[in-house]
Parts: sequence; C-alpha cells; structure tokens
Amino acid sequence: MARANILGVAVDAVDLDAVLARIDGWLSAPGSLRQIVTVNPEFIVEARKNSTFADVLAQADLATADGIGVVLAARMLGETIGPRVTGVALTEGIATLRHPAARIFLLGAGPGIAAEAARQLAERFPGVTVVGTHSGSPDDDGFAEIERLIARAQPTILLVAFGHPRQDLWIAQHRERLAQHGILVAAGIGGTLDFLSGHVRRAPSWVRRIGLEWLYRLISQPWRWRRQLALPVFVALVARERLRGALGRTGNGRQAGRRSQ
Repeated sequence: MARANILGVAVDAVDLDAVLARIDGWLSAPGSLRQIVTVNPEFIVEARKNSTFADVLAQADLATADGIGVVLAARMLGETIGPRVTGVALTEGIATLRHPAARIFLLGAGPGIAAEAARQLAERFPGVTVVGTHSGSPDDDGFAEIERLIARAQPTILLVAFGHPRQDLWIAQHRERLAQHGILVAAGIGGTLDFLSGHVRRAPSWVRRIGLEWLYRLISQPWRWRRQLALPVFVALVARERLRGALGRTGNGRQAGRRSQ
C-alpha cells in the first residue's frame, strides 16, 4: 500500500472500500488494536509543533485523507494519495459492515449526541450493531467510567469524537487497556457524531464536492475561526515545500548539465 508524505505526515493512498476491507480483515484476524487517523490540514499543522501528536500519526495503522486541502496538497507536491475518507464516511462505511464481529461503541460529543447518532445509524443502516454510547471526556479522571462501560458492552470497534488532537492522543495513550477489553479497531472521528445526530447541519453535497465544506462550517459555526487559522499556515507550508522541490529539481538539472560538458 502506497503512502504519501505530506509535510512530514504519512497518508495512505486508500479509498473507502480499501479502508473497509482492511477493517474487515482486522476483525477476521484479531490481534493488537489498530488505530485509524483521518488527516486534515489542521492535523498536519498541529503535528509540526506537537511532537507527541506527530508520533501518534506516524505510528497509526491507517491514515486517511480527510480534508480536501490534504488531497490538493498531495497533487501539488507530486504525491500519490487516495480520495477523501472523512470521519463521517468512515463511520457510515463501518455501519454497513456485516461482519459478525463488528460491534461499535460511539464515544464523545455532547450529552445525548452519541446516543442520537446511534439511533440515526440504526435507522439508516438496518443490521448495524451499536453496543454502547457515552459522551465521556478525554481527561484522565474520566477513563475509569469509559473503561467500565466498554468492559460491559464488549465492542470491537471504538469511534472517538473528542476532536483532534485529543481523540487520537487518547486512543494512543490507552491503547493497551482498550485492547485488553477486546477493542480491535479505534478511530478518531472529530465532529462526526454532531453531524450524524443532526445536532449540526452538514454542508450540502455540492459544497462538499467543490471542497468548500470548511467555509460552510465557518459561516455556520463562527466560533471555529480560531481552528481555521491553521488553513493559511498549511497553504503557506505547502507552497514553500513546492518551491523547495522546484528549486531542487532546477539545481539538480544544472549540476547534471555541468557534469555532462
């Protein structure tokens, strides 16, 4: 499986079907817990200043391209990458799995949101098995309650909506304990439960197709403006990397020319 390198962060060249096939294989051959990360520009900017988060991304078993910015950056940098696989697409895709071992636990978001998201998934995807939900918290003092609920529900797939980087750091931090309770696959899914529950309205499909979902979310949720500050930083970093690549190719070409004379 090919992996792209986007400003130092690895992203797998996979589409949703390939991701689901990988998860199906992990469920069929139980082993250690496998962590999935859904990489967007904010992840990459955060990883450049947070070495712990960068390590978690590097050690993830599967990294999908979430934001359209990551896909466009890959094209600009000459990297091979798959189409977007967002947290929403990943969650809905997992809900279509009919593997007998696919038992889902939804963790995170505000009070009652995970439970409503579970109801919506059950209505839209008959046969899905959601064995538990909990709003929870990534704080250390909240882990005991989460662990108790997971031990009782016995899920194999844990979808965590604490927002980045907390959700991904939390999974990595508790990886061994979660695995002891039978979790085979864990993924951070950001604001997915807000969308699936209807608590937050998602951008129309045509807006998503042209890559402007980030702008729609900023308009509908103006409090997100601080998070969106990562986008111009990301654009500048990609432009700088592309320029470096172009200058490197030019320099190599000139040197080769001199040697051939």
